[in-house]
Amino acid sequence: MLRNGKGAVTVSSGSFSTHKGQIHSMGGRRQKPSPNRLENIMLVIYLVWEYNQYVSCPKCVLHYVAVHIFHKGDLKLRRKKVILFLLLTGTALLAGCGKKSVKKEEAETIRVYLWTTNLYDKYAPYIQSQLPDVNIEFVVGNNDLDFYKFLDENGGLPDIITCCRFSLHDASPLKDSLMDLSTTNEAGAVYNTYLNNFMNEDGSVNWLPVCADAHGFVVNKGLFEKYDIELPTDYDSFVLACQKFEEAGVRGFTADYYYDYTCMETLQGLSASELTSTDGRKWRTAYSDPANKERVGLDDIVWPQAFEHMEQFINDVKLGKDDLELNYDDVISMYQNEELAMYFGSSFMVKTFQDQGIDTAFLPFFNQDGEEWIMTTPYFQIALNKDLEQDDSRRKKAMSVLKEMLSEEAQNLIIADGQDMLSYSQKVDFYLTEYLKDIKPVIEENHMYIRIASNDFFSISKDVVSKMIAGEYDSKQAYQAFNDQLKEEKSASDDVVLKVQNTYSNYFHADGGNEAYSVMANTLRGIYGTDVLIAAGNSFTGNVLQADYTKKMAVSMIMPNSLFSYKCEITGAKLKELLKAFVEGCEGGFIPFNRGSLPVVSGISMEVKENSDGYTLTSIKKDGKTIKDDDTFTVMCLATKKHMEPIISAEGDRFKDGETFVKDTWINYVLGDDAVLAEPESYITLR
Repeated sequence: MLRNGKGAVTVSSGSFSTHKGQIHSMGGRRQKPSPNRLENIMLVIYLVWEYNQYVSCPKCVLHYVAVHIFHKGDLKLRRKKVILFLLLTGTALLAGCGKKSVKKEEAETIRVYLWTTNLYDKYAPYIQSQLPDVNIEFVVGNNDLDFYKFLDENGGLPDIITCCRFSLHDASPLKDSLMDLSTTNEAGAVYNTYLNNFMNEDGSVNWLPVCADAHGFVVNKGLFEKYDIELPTDYDSFVLACQKFEEAGVRGFTADYYYDYTCMETLQGLSASELTSTDGRKWRTAYSDPANKERVGLDDIVWPQAFEHMEQFINDVKLGKDDLELNYDDVISMYQNEELAMYFGSSFMVKTFQDQGIDTAFLPFFNQDGEEWIMTTPYFQIALNKDLEQDDSRRKKAMSVLKEMLSEEAQNLIIADGQDMLSYSQKVDFYLTEYLKDIKPVIEENHMYIRIASNDFFSISKDVVSKMIAGEYDSKQAYQAFNDQLKEEKSASDDVVLKVQNTYSNYFHADGGNEAYSVMANTLRGIYGTDVLIAAGNSFTGNVLQADYTKKMAVSMIMPNSLFSYKCEITGAKLKELLKAFVEGCEGGFIPFNRGSLPVVSGISMEVKENSDGYTLTSIKKDGKTIKDDDTFTVMCLATKKHMEPIISAEGDRFKDGETFVKDTWINYVLGDDAVLAEPESYITLR
C-alpha cells in the first residue's frame, strides 16, 4: 500500500492485483505481464503517489494522472492506459470525492468535550502531546448536563464528556448512553469513599471524579493575632471567635450568599457527618437512582437535622438579610480591608492572599457533632460514550485518552500554579503546601465531602437558604419548602427559538475544515455585517444538529466561557498578520496544538502547512483570489480576553469598538423571527 504519510489517499496492492487480472484476461487467456505493461502500471501508481502528496481528493488525483497520460506526448501508452485509467477512475468515483479520506479522518478522531476554556490552555495540549498518534478534537462544551442530554437525544453525543456542575441525579437520563467504567483500572484507582457517590444502584459506574478544589473557611490569621483571639478548633470555638470579633467592631464571618452555590454548599458542609452516614448514603443513592421514575424528596432522618444545623449557624454567626446582597467581590474587598475575619471560600485564595501580604489560613467545616470536613468540588467529572464499544479500535483510543486525562501530570495542569493537589485517585500522590497544612488530618481521614450538586439543589438551596437567612423560614419550614419543591413536577421545556433542518458535523477535515464551525462563523459574519470573521478554534460547542433548539440550547451553541467579539478595519497586509497570529500562535496568547484547535474563518479561505512543531499560514484568498496588501477589510475576531490581549497589544488601537459578548449578539439573533443558519464553506486546506 502506498500512502502520502498522512493517509489521505491510498492505493492497495490488492486492488491493483485485481485490476491486473482483469486486464491480462482480456485476450482470452491469462498472460504474464510484459515489461511495457508493468511500466505503464508503475507510471500510474507513481503519478497517483506524487500528486497525493499534496491533494487528498481521489478524483483530483486522477485528473492529474489523466493530464500526464493523455496530454504530455506519451502516445505509446494511450490505448492500454485508457483501460487501466478507467478502472481507477471508476473506483475513485464510487468512493466519491474525499469520502475515503473523510471517513478515515473521522474514524481516527476522538472528540473530547471540556467544560471550561481553562482546560484548553495547558491541559488539552498536554493530553495531545502524550498521544501523538491519536487525533483528539477538544471542544469547549458546556457545564450543564442538559446540554449533553440534548446532544444525546439528537444523535450528537461525543466520545468523552466532562462536567463540573454535576450530580448523579441529573446524569441519570444519560446512563444507557454511557460506558460502564466500574471494572476499569481508572475506576479501581478512585478511593471507594468517593467512588460510592458515583455508583448506580446496579453497581455500574459511568462517571469518574477528577481532582478537587477544597472549600472551607478562609481565615485572616493576622486579625486573630491583632485582637488576641484564638483560631477555631471546633464549632464552639468558631462561634466564640465570631462573637469576639463582633465586639471588636470586625465582622467575624460572612460569605457571598448572593450566589446559589454558597447557599447550597453551606447547607451541606455544616451537615457532612449526617449526609455521609449510612442513612445519608441510602437517601443519596435513592435520589440519584436512574431507575426511579418518581421524583424523590428529602428523607425524614438526615435532612431535618441539616436544616436545624443551618438555622443554628445563621443565629450563631448573625447572618441577616444584608448578607444576601454580598457578591464575591464584596466579600473579598471586606477581607482585604480587614473588615472581615473569616469567609466561606476556596483554598485557592489562601496563596493569593499570602502573596498580598495577608497572613491567611484555611480551616475545615466544623460540624456540631465534633467532626471536621472540607467541601470538595471536583474540577470535573468524566464519562465515555457507550457507542465506543462497537468499535474496538476507537474504544482503545478513547481509553488511552481517559488514562492520560486522569494521570498525575495532567491533573497537575488543571490546578493553578502553587495550588494544592487534592485527587480522588490512589494513583495520584496528593501534596499539601504550607497553605493547607492545617487541614492535613482532615484529608488523611478522607473527610472530603463531595457536594450534591443537581440543578434542583442549586436553585432550591438558593431560594430556601436565602429565606432562612432573611428570617422568613425556621428549620421546619425550610425543610418542608425544600422537600415540596424537590418533589414538584417540572414544567415543560421552553419554547423553540431555532429550527435547524440539517446536521453539520464538527469533525475537522484537512480538506475543508470543520463543517459545524463554518456554519456558525458564516452565520455570525452575516449578523455582524463584516467582510471577514476569524474565530478561535474553541469558539463553538460542537455539532450543529437537526433539531428544535430552545433558548437554553441555542445559547449553548456558543462557547460558554466569555467569548468576546473584537472589530477592526485593516489592510490585506495587516489581515495576513492578524490571521497568522491565530494560526501560528503568539507570545503570551494561545498556540494551536492540533488540527481541531486551528481557527475558523468566514469570508476568506486559507492554506495552512502542518509542521512537526506547529502550523504555518501559507496563503489567504477571497473569492478564490489572493488578497493584495493594499486591500481593505472590516474584520470581526472572536476569542476570550486572555487569548486576544497579546494580539490587541501588537495591533495597537486598530480594534476600535472594544469587546462585546458573542453570546448576547447570538441570542438576540435567534430570538428574532427570521433566524436562519448559513451554509458551511470550505475555509481551509491543510497541507
